[in-house]
Amino acid sequence: MQERLLAEKLIGYDTSTSEEIRNCAGFVKGWLEARDIPTIQLTVRDLPIVLAEVGPEKGPVIVIHGHIDVVPGRDGQFDAFVEDDRLIGRGAYDMKGAVAAMMLTLADLRDQDAIRVRLALVPDEETEEEFDRGTDVLVGAGYGGDFAITGEPTDMLIGVAAKGVLALRIEVAGRAAHGSTPWEGDNAITKAFSVFRGIEALPFSRQSSELFDRPSINLGRILGGDALNKVPDTCAIDVDIRYLPDQDPDSILEQIRQIPDTNVVSTFSREPVEVDVNSPFVQALGDAAQPNHLGEVTSIGRDGASDAVSFIRVGVPAVEFGPVGGGHHGPEEWVSMSSLGAYRRTLCDFARSLPASMNGSLG
Repeated sequence: MQERLLAEKLIGYDTSTSEEIRNCAGFVKGWLEARDIPTIQLTVRDLPIVLAEVGPEKGPVIVIHGHIDVVPGRDGQFDAFVEDDRLIGRGAYDMKGAVAAMMLTLADLRDQDAIRVRLALVPDEETEEEFDRGTDVLVGAGYGGDFAITGEPTDMLIGVAAKGVLALRIEVAGRAAHGSTPWEGDNAITKAFSVFRGIEALPFSRQSSELFDRPSINLGRILGGDALNKVPDTCAIDVDIRYLPDQDPDSILEQIRQIPDTNVVSTFSREPVEVDVNSPFVQALGDAAQPNHLGEVTSIGRDGASDAVSFIRVGVPAVEFGPVGGGHHGPEEWVSMSSLGAYRRTLCDFARSLPASMNGSLG
């Protein structure tokens, strides 16, 4: 019940907007401080990063990390409602349900004295900004820790690998003509669809790896045409490519540049994530998560990227681990309420068992 009520409160903030991100962060700050957990606030592009810590000053430091921003939703999606075990609303799965459980986990672990637990909530995981990102600011300020868990959707499995991001804006050239005589021109908008289909057929798109059957390629935006009665002579398309950990983004770019009449005008990239499954931290989290599954819990790859890469860049092993749900970024996003309780218990069990696990790995 605690997890559901707190998640509902967080979902109620339309954190696709800057104002509501600030309001939601203010609520989180007040909720923690009301439980005698002091908070620290950093900023990124005038948006708040909320930090809070419990446990001893010395010893291992684990970070439970999340984001409070969401992609835009339709009318009514910020009014959460319940169907059976499902809590439905924008951000329920990605990732306000996890954030609610993390907040409760921090309160649960407030009085233990074996491990430092740091809650870090950023406001901009969903942004398209390549630089000056909240989690980069976080680790740059020295809040990296020894191990990080980011609560992205994984259905209580541990994501030890994630695809990289290569987002491109591509200009496609055509030839203008009067709209009444389209055969005299070369329509850049219809041509752009052929360019996209060409990208889908390039050699990199057919590669696979141990944890991924293929890269992901999505046509996210089309920008073209400046008059109804004119054959458009230019069109820009935004293509979102999630490439495999062993693929080279420069090689992918070179393949795309070979397509006629295309010009790559801007790119956004984030490297893939790979974590050693034999790390004592990963093993301890796997042991804590195992009661939720019959099979292996640490052998999954995530199609989506996350801020785990910001920790990995500075040498902090990081995994994705979140509750059960579905439909993230879609019209019927939901999280399992029972899994929120299981998620909270798993995080607590992991933190409490870690000192013994670490001693065993060193012994």
